[in-house]
Amino acid sequence: MKNIRPYFFTGMAVIFLSACSEPVDENDVEPENEVDNKVYTPVDFPSDSIELIDYFPETVFYEIFPRAFYDSSGDGIGDIGGMTKQLDYLDELGAEALWLMPINPSPTYHGYDVTDYYDINPDYGTLEDFREFIEEAHERDIKVIMDFVVNHSSYEHEWFQEALNDKESPYRDWYIWADEDTNVNDRGEWGQNLWHGEEPNQYMSVFWEGMPDLNMDHPDVREKIYDIGRFWLEDVGVDGFRLDAAKHIYPGENDKNLEWWAEFRSEMEAVKEDVFLVGEVWDIPQVTGPYLEEGFHATFNFDLGEDMIQAVRQERGSRLVSSLLGVLDRYDSYSEDYIDATFLTNHDIDRVMSQLQGNDSRAKMAASLLLSLPGSPFIYYGEEIGMEGQKPDEHIREPMLWYDEPSEGQTRWIQPRYNRDDPPSVESMKEDDGSLWRHYQTWIHLRRSQPALLYGELLESETEGNGIVSFIRESGDQRLLVIHNLSGELTSVDISKQDEANVLYYSESDTSSLEEDGTLQIDSYSSVILTNE
Repeated sequence: MKNIRPYFFTGMAVIFLSACSEPVDENDVEPENEVDNKVYTPVDFPSDSIELIDYFPETVFYEIFPRAFYDSSGDGIGDIGGMTKQLDYLDELGAEALWLMPINPSPTYHGYDVTDYYDINPDYGTLEDFREFIEEAHERDIKVIMDFVVNHSSYEHEWFQEALNDKESPYRDWYIWADEDTNVNDRGEWGQNLWHGEEPNQYMSVFWEGMPDLNMDHPDVREKIYDIGRFWLEDVGVDGFRLDAAKHIYPGENDKNLEWWAEFRSEMEAVKEDVFLVGEVWDIPQVTGPYLEEGFHATFNFDLGEDMIQAVRQERGSRLVSSLLGVLDRYDSYSEDYIDATFLTNHDIDRVMSQLQGNDSRAKMAASLLLSLPGSPFIYYGEEIGMEGQKPDEHIREPMLWYDEPSEGQTRWIQPRYNRDDPPSVESMKEDDGSLWRHYQTWIHLRRSQPALLYGELLESETEGNGIVSFIRESGDQRLLVIHNLSGELTSVDISKQDEANVLYYSESDTSSLEEDGTLQIDSYSSVILTNE
């Protein structure tokens, strides 16, 4: 499906990979952890006896909203110190990389309107706190990417305030102002106002009047953005960026957007060769695909997230794999070394458990799909414990639930609307071998133990059955047949003609079995992985 960029190898997974300077063909990678006819079950993961592949960034990310995550200062607001304290938790879960929502100074709770691109929001701590966090994460082989808001600044940023109050300011041309030829009644992509303010200071803002758009045609603006990127990569040590609102740099001008991001990538790779850039391009594959050619290493697959949740909600997903393959084929036409950034939900979308009406079994199957399909899966904080949340956005971003009772570290940045009255917690779920948390941990470690699951090609399977989603993952000599039963019923599947006839893994079931005639009995809401080895 695609070639593998050698700089993604970290050199840590000596059992599968070795550090190299020449490109590596994934077909030449021979796993040394032979299955030896062992059938793995959830109790085997995690296990020190099972070697894990460290293969950033085609690995598992964890998205954090710092304000909601963990409070180290006692003021009720999550902070950098809190994230540092919970790095061992993230490591135990199996996350190999983190995406941090905005950490720069901002007048809003979410931080997507930045007032200082070179500093840390004082609610969260200091630059030194963040440098320590990066160092501690890297000691655990955990990478860190941060939100970089390129499209706009805050209304309160000194650049905009000076531009607003002084037409002769050098910052005036850093923003986009209406003139006599501008139709200030123009509407944006979702019907929103594009022009704000009063004459003669009407300015463009695609998202909200508090976020004036930067003028990327101005060479000083471009150079400033590059300089900010260099600062966080070189001086601070982050491993990459999640690029917010990537297709809105030039609203409605896709060619200019693509040109801009290709230039940005070139500048960032000149600073850090293995920088990872993942773009938010919320659109159909025909629009997102070209961004992978020279701009981003990855874009978020919004359609797949919706399709996975729809499949588990309806307990059928017969077109899930073929649809994904169609998307990947389109991406292949633009790039040979892209990564599909997959996820179920994020900070802009109603939480998984709310969309599934609190059904724990379906939530587990959604996680199983996410973590067995190709790409780089992103888990939204609290997803692993089944937190709920629906719009408005503040209530998709409620405090992370660490303990059964109020305790030190618990954030209080907002009064929960959903996660209250005996909600799930990390504390209780880690003690329950059958919990959603254990399910996530198991599948993350299972994914990291098998080359074909981690970076293998996706192929269709002829295996069929009511409520069944099946596919093949292939890497080198390893072929895995992955079968998920999304339904609430025991289902029989004929695998007698499959090359993958040895059971590698059973999940969520004591009754799934493979009969001598090649009939696989797969229990409700469970998965089986078969191997050709």
